[in-house]
Amino acid sequence: MDNDHNDSQTSGRRSSKNRNSKLTIIVLVVFVVMISGAGLGFLTASIHTMPSLKNDIRPSASSQIYDVNGKLISTIHSVENRLPVPMSKIPKNLQNAFVAVEDARFYQHMGVDPRGIVRAVWSNITNRGVSEGGSTITQQLAKNALLSQERTLKRKIQEAILALQIEQQYSKNEILELYLNQIYFGQGAYGVQSAAMVYFGKNVEDLSLEECAMLAGIPKSPNYYSPLNNLAAATERQSVVLDQMVKYEFIDNATANKARNTKLKLTSRSAQPENQSNTASYFIDYVTQQLIDKYGADAIYKDGLKIYTSLDLDMQVAAESAMQQLPNVRTDSNGLKQPQGALIAIDPHTGQIKAMVGGRGTDQFNRAVLAERQPGSAFKPFVYLAAIEGGMTPSSVIEDKTISFGSWSPSNYDGTFHGSVSLRSALEQSLNVPTVKIANHTGVDKPLYYAQQMGISTLVLQGFTNDRNLAMSLGGLTRGVTPLELARAYGVFANQGILVETTAIIKIVDRNGKILEQYTPQEKAVVNERSAYILTDMMRGVISHGTGTAANIGRPAAGKTGTTSDYKDAWFVGYTPDLVASVWIGYDNDGNLDGITGGGTPAKIWQSFMSKALAHTPSRDFIRPNGVVLDAPPTTTIKETPDDKKPANPATTDPKNDKATDSKTGNKPTDKTTPPPPTKTDKPLTTPPDTTSPVSSTPPPPSRPDESTKKNNP
Repeated sequence: MDNDHNDSQTSGRRSSKNRNSKLTIIVLVVFVVMISGAGLGFLTASIHTMPSLKNDIRPSASSQIYDVNGKLISTIHSVENRLPVPMSKIPKNLQNAFVAVEDARFYQHMGVDPRGIVRAVWSNITNRGVSEGGSTITQQLAKNALLSQERTLKRKIQEAILALQIEQQYSKNEILELYLNQIYFGQGAYGVQSAAMVYFGKNVEDLSLEECAMLAGIPKSPNYYSPLNNLAAATERQSVVLDQMVKYEFIDNATANKARNTKLKLTSRSAQPENQSNTASYFIDYVTQQLIDKYGADAIYKDGLKIYTSLDLDMQVAAESAMQQLPNVRTDSNGLKQPQGALIAIDPHTGQIKAMVGGRGTDQFNRAVLAERQPGSAFKPFVYLAAIEGGMTPSSVIEDKTISFGSWSPSNYDGTFHGSVSLRSALEQSLNVPTVKIANHTGVDKPLYYAQQMGISTLVLQGFTNDRNLAMSLGGLTRGVTPLELARAYGVFANQGILVETTAIIKIVDRNGKILEQYTPQEKAVVNERSAYILTDMMRGVISHGTGTAANIGRPAAGKTGTTSDYKDAWFVGYTPDLVASVWIGYDNDGNLDGITGGGTPAKIWQSFMSKALAHTPSRDFIRPNGVVLDAPPTTTIKETPDDKKPANPATTDPKNDKATDSKTGNKPTDKTTPPPPTKTDKPLTTPPDTTSPVSSTPPPPSRPDESTKKNNP
C-alpha cells in the first residue's frame, strides 16, 4: 500500500511538471509569435513607406534665418553648388581614398556589409573608435539621395533595402560615381568637383594625392574638418586617410609620408554670395554649422526650415558699427586686416546671444567663439570672488609692496607700490601685486573653481603644464579663454549668481509648420547672490574711476579691463542688469598692439556698442540682496610671509617686462598684467596637489569660512 501511495504521489508530481512545462512552452511560443509578428509588421511598414529608386530627390526649399523680433536675417538658398563629373575625370587616388576611409570592402559586398557593421559595433563597445563606419558607400548614397538624416530604426531598414536594390541596378563604378557627386563637403559644396574648386581652386582631375586625401577626410564632419575652418583638424584627418590607404595597399608608406609633408595651397576664404548681406555673417555661419552638425546639410539647404534665432538685428548693427574703431595696421598674408577683434553680447537672464562679431568679416574663423586668448586682468574678478567667498570684504586691506615667490617678484604696471590698499581699490586700479597675494592667500584652486563653475571650460587642471599656479591670478593661462565664455561668466555676476547656458537658436520649424525644437533656458546657481552683487559693486568702480573710465555709458554698469604684458591681447568685458558684452582685440598670429590696453580701444568699442544697444532699454540699477554689507571697517586679512618661509613660485619672468611704457604716445597705459609662463612644476602654492594620484579635472569646491569670519561676508 505504501508503495502504491508513493507511486501515486510521484505520478502526480510528474503530471504537474508536465502541465507546467507545456504551459511555459505555449507562453514562449505565443511571445515569439507576437514579437515576430510585430517585427514583420514593422518591416513591412518600413518597406511600404520606402521611396522608390525611380523617384527623384524631393524638391528643395530654401531655409530662412530670423532674428529675435522676426526680422529676416538671411536666406540659405536651396540651389546647390554641385557640378557632376563622370568617373573618368575623378582621379584614381580620390576614388581609392574614399574607399579606404569610408568602405574598404566596397568592391566585395552587395550593398550591406555585415562584417563592417560587426567591426563598427565592436569598436564602439571597446571604445577604440573606428576609421571606417558601419554604413557602406551604397548605404550612404541611399540615405543622401532618397532618405532623411533622421537616426531611426525605420530609416536604417529602408537604407539597407535601398542599398541592396541599388547594387542590383547599378555597377560598382556607377555607384561610386553617384556617391562622389552627391556627398557634401562643407562651404556649400556638393560633389567632388565643387569641393575641388572651393578648397583648391582647380578641377577635380588635377588634384594631387595629398589634396585627394584632404577631401576624402572632410565628409565625416564637413564643418569641423573643413581646412578653411580648422586646418589643424583637417590635417590630422588627412593623415588618417593616408594611413588607411597604406593599410589597404593603395599606396606605400613612402608615398604617404611624402604626401603628409607636402604643404597644401588652399584657396582664399570664400566670399559672401552677391545676393547675401554681410550683416551678421559670423552669426549666420555659427548657426548654420550648428544646424548642419545636428540635422545634416540637406536639412538646411533643401528642407525649407525656418530658424528663429536670439540675434537682435539692431544690436548687431550697433556691434558692427562699434567694431569699425579697430585700427588698421596691416594686411596679413591671408589678405586679412590686422589686428582682428571680436564682440559678443548676451542677455544674462536668458543666455540668448544678441550680437556677434567674429572678426573683420572677410574670413570664417569666428574669433568670438573659437579664439582662445590670454585674458590678462579680465581674469582677476575670479580671484576677488574667491576672496569674498572666503570671508574677506571690499574694505579688507592688502599691503601693496614687494614680495618674491622664488625667483619671481610680481610688480604693478606703473612700476610702483601703493602701500596699504583695499580689495576694492586693488580691483579698480587693476593692481597686480595685491591680486597675486590674494590668490596665494585663498589658494589657486578656489579662483579656478569659480571660473569653471561660471562657464570657463578651457582651463587646464592636469598634465605637464597646467593652470594651478599664481600666474593664473593675472590671466596667464595655458590655453586662454574665448570671448563667448568670458561674457557668459561675467553674466553670472549680472544675473545674481545664476549661470544660464548660451544659445543662438530659439526655435526651428520645418516646411510643414512642425516645431522641431524650441529652446528652454538651462539655469544653475553657481555663486552666492550677495557675493555676485559685491563683485558687481566693486567693478562699477572700474568704470566710474578705475582703469575702464572710457567705458562709462551714463547708467549703472560694471566691468573689467584686461591687457597682457606683451600687448598681444586687450579686453573689456562689462555688463548692465540687462546685457553683458565682451570685446577683444589682438593679432591672429605674431604682432603686438603697440600700446593699446583694455582701457583704451576695447573700452571705447564697448561704450559705443552698449550706448546704442541699450538706447531703448530703460536704465535700472542692479538688485541689491538683503544682508549685503559693503562698507565694513577696514581690516588687515593678509599677513606677510617671512622671507625664509615664502613659497617658491614655479614660474619665472623678466621683471623688466612689467615696466613697459607707450613710447609713441607718451601715455601710461591704464591696465597691465605680467603673468609668468606656467612650467612643468606648476601647482598651488598653498596646498599642492598629491603627486601620487591624478589631478582632478575639476578643482575641489572651496570650503565655507566658519561663522566667526563671516560677519560681513554674504
